[in-house]
Amino acid sequence: MAAKREKEQVKQYTSQLKDEKIKQKEDKRKRREDNLKRRAENERKSEIVEVIKNTAKIKRMKKKQLRRIEKRDTLTLLQKSQKQSGKPKGGKPKGRKGPKVAKDSTKTEIIKT
Repeated sequence: MAAKREKEQVKQYTSQLKDEKIKQKEDKRKRREDNLKRRAENERKSEIVEVIKNTAKIKRMKKKQLRRIEKRDTLTLLQKSQKQSGKPKGGKPKGRKGPKVAKDSTKTEIIKT
């Protein structure tokens, strides 16, 4: 009887060790996944971008500059810049006119520097 009980305890202990190992592995995988997500998000946030509105500019670019061009969805970029300015436009602007922004600017080229 004692041998049977001891065998049962050993079995429980080994299963407990296996469970702990699996849990540690899962936690490590999840932490790594979160770190990769955070790193990618930070990299995307730190990018300096310039929207190309004049497509003739692309034809004049050199190969090295063309490699840096990426096509992105700029609608979110425009919305963020409008939120950051925080100045509601009321009436006619005084003095110089601001930059013209295309209303449907969903796929525009962007330079990443």
